Amino acid sequence: MLPHVVARRVRLLLLSSGFIGALASPISALTAEPAHDDSARAGKAPAAALDRSGRKRVGTASVYSHRFAGRKMADGTRMDPHDDNAASKTLPLGTEAKVTNLKTGKSATVTIQDRGPYVKGRIVDLSPATADKIGITPTEGVAKVEVAPLVVPAPETTRSGARQEPQR
Repeated sequence: MLPHVVARRVRLLLLSSGFIGALASPISALTAEPAHDDSARAGKAPAAALDRSGRKRVGTASVYSHRFAGRKMADGTRMDPHDDNAASKTLPLGTEAKVTNLKTGKSATVTIQDRGPYVKGRIVDLSPATADKIGITPTEGVAKVEVAPLVVPAPETTRSGARQEPQR
């Protein structure tokens, strides 16, 4: 075997055994595993931490597509486009919130029943019925809103005391 091939194999063996933590060579760059979480590999945004502070947020709201009608949401219920339900990445499931369209001044109360939206810069997905109530037209599809939590459920705990989200 050629000497450079043997040297490369020895480096790989030492790297994989953990003998050499950081080897400054092109080989280490090829053999090192990138540090990604599962959500990044799946093409999704990393999970955001839940916000139980009750503070208001201002951002962009979008409307659930009708193709989600009847599908299960994160809380286990089916999505009904005629209900006042919404999706949030940061508010706990079961949170009741007042959503106000900053352009029209109209507002509606929603229950957070799903996770999302998964589009950068959006803070809430609204059911078509709720979007209509606050003046988001189907042609616009998005609007700047204020989301003010009214009732934030207490965190559920297991016997060991660990926090847990409601089961899907």
